[in-house]
Amino acid sequence: MITIQKYSEKDKIAENQKKEIVKFLFEHLEQYGDPQGDIAAAVNYSLGYQNKPGGTIVTATHQNNQSLVGAVVLNKTGMGGYIPENILVYIATDKKLRGQGIGKLLMRNAIDSCEGDIALHCKPENPAMQLYKKLGFTTKYLEMRLKK
Repeated sequence: MITIQKYSEKDKIAENQKKEIVKFLFEHLEQYGDPQGDIAAAVNYSLGYQNKPGGTIVTATHQNNQSLVGAVVLNKTGMGGYIPENILVYIATDKKLRGQGIGKLLMRNAIDSCEGDIALHCKPENPAMQLYKKLGFTTKYLEMRLKK
């Protein structure tokens, strides 16, 4: 049995919970991940630290041993209409439990928990692409970035 927990900029969570989410994402994002410092920054943004707009964090915990089995981080963009109100920054499920519907459960809860549209960036070869399409995400633009 899986328990879903939702956090936003309105919630104060313990530092150890926040670190657990960051550590989980770092471990289970694998080749699609970022350095722990970047993940921590996105989590802090979702929680509204340093006057950031906030967002939504959804976690899935296994009831038997209270271990994290999945997490999603959405950040508010502070925009709307021409740019979606939210961006999906991270989603990961426990590598040993993939294919059991945890990602879909997390995404449905994240979608229901935030207001406005959601954008995400996904490499074409990422297996999560199929989940996003099933949930109604479409490809509107090809993203390009200039790194300075």
